[in-house]
Amino acid sequence: MTAPIDGPRLAPKSGTARQLVVLLHGLGADGNDLIELGAQWRDLLPDAAFAAPHAPDPCSNVPMGREWFPLTLTDPREFWRGVAYAAPGLDAFLNQELARYSLPPSKLALVGFSQGAMMALHVGLRREDAPAAIIGYSGLVVVEDGKDPESLKAAARSKPPILLVHGDRDDVVPVEMFFISKDILGVAEIPCQWHLSAGLGHGIDEEGLRQGGLFLSQAFGLPPERI
Repeated sequence: MTAPIDGPRLAPKSGTARQLVVLLHGLGADGNDLIELGAQWRDLLPDAAFAAPHAPDPCSNVPMGREWFPLTLTDPREFWRGVAYAAPGLDAFLNQELARYSLPPSKLALVGFSQGAMMALHVGLRREDAPAAIIGYSGLVVVEDGKDPESLKAAARSKPPILLVHGDRDDVVPVEMFFISKDILGVAEIPCQWHLSAGLGHGIDEEGLRQGGLFLSQAFGLPPERI
């Protein structure tokens, strides 16, 4: 298990936390990179507390950044080894944050970008109690080494609402990974919504941000006038 993790937080705009959104950054960034999403969504989700933990390890390629696990893109097995390595530490952090605000697991949403999206999808589908939602920006669903996509069906402990968002010009996590992830979720009978951003590279654009905020609002069961 990795060392305990921590990172920046954003208090709910209303002053009372009724939901928790945990934001998971990509390779070479840190929690400060994604906490800004919380600022963008505060008006839409006034009762949500936001937390953006720093990944557990320094990034070998970006000295000032962090990584959930090493990623060289030279060994296909490193994805599964990586998510399995970082999962216990992230799971512990999620439990800690829910306890901090005295919230049940059903009020948790996971939002990840790139490597953080891999973590959000991996951990979120395997938690004992389903989160309210998972959003994966520019990421992928990681399947266990040597197993076919159907293995996720047995490994997943729940089927929370999922939104996948990807740029069709992504040159870091190619858009093919988006389509493969959709297919893997389909084979596992885990429905997902998706949005493909035309002309976008490896990032989150305004429409992807809007789609994510609406998805979280719906997943938390907020009244239509909030959306």
